[in-house]
Amino acid sequence: MALLVLDAVSKSYGALKVTDGISLSVAEGETLGILGPNGAGKTTLFNLISGDVRADAGHVRYEGRDVGALKPHQRCQAGIGRSYQVPQPFGNLTVFENLVTAACFGGRQAERDAWATAHDVLRQTGLLPQANKPAGSLTLLNRKRLELARALATRPRLLLLDEIAGGLTEHEAGELVDELRRIKAGGVTMIWIEHVVHALLSIADRLFVINFGQKLAEGEPRAVMDDPEVRRVYMGMEG
Repeated sequence: MALLVLDAVSKSYGALKVTDGISLSVAEGETLGILGPNGAGKTTLFNLISGDVRADAGHVRYEGRDVGALKPHQRCQAGIGRSYQVPQPFGNLTVFENLVTAACFGGRQAERDAWATAHDVLRQTGLLPQANKPAGSLTLLNRKRLELARALATRPRLLLLDEIAGGLTEHEAGELVDELRRIKAGGVTMIWIEHVVHALLSIADRLFVINFGQKLAEGEPRAVMDDPEVRRVYMGMEG
């Protein structure tokens, strides 16, 4: 069963068409990887799913219903969690307070339940030793972990990850991938935009490649990466 369906979704800014009739579906429990060159429209696609921007045309369906009229917080409360490419924690709050806030307002949990959720997510993401530190004082790796943790604290069915491995060392990216594998094993559906291709390939069930706001390729990851047009457009390789 498809958890998310985009039906001919388009978004323009003036004369610039950022997404142009994109259609895709994501099955429950699937991990879909999104690839494309800079400026291809990947983050706009996430914004359309999360409600940060409204589509000019087409439909966004989640759990079988059209969510196009729902605001971002309503989509979050419905089960669509999201991380951002640049982490956006409440810097003056502690890590624990950030997670309680996410659980209460994004996950609509009572305060007592939110505390339990925050503790579980701290353990799950390896942030328990950082629980009482101000979020603004964390290293890049731990800010990335916190960005993931805040999304998880809302108890999402669908998790949108925007270049969460960007800026990490190979070892740090490996640790992050291990965490994502555990999340995937727990049944969470994921859509992951990522330029660290080896990390994406280690988890994705399917790839969706966009260029100039349109679908370029879709399918099994290795087959997509071997596609000559994908190699030319995304990796600058011929043949």
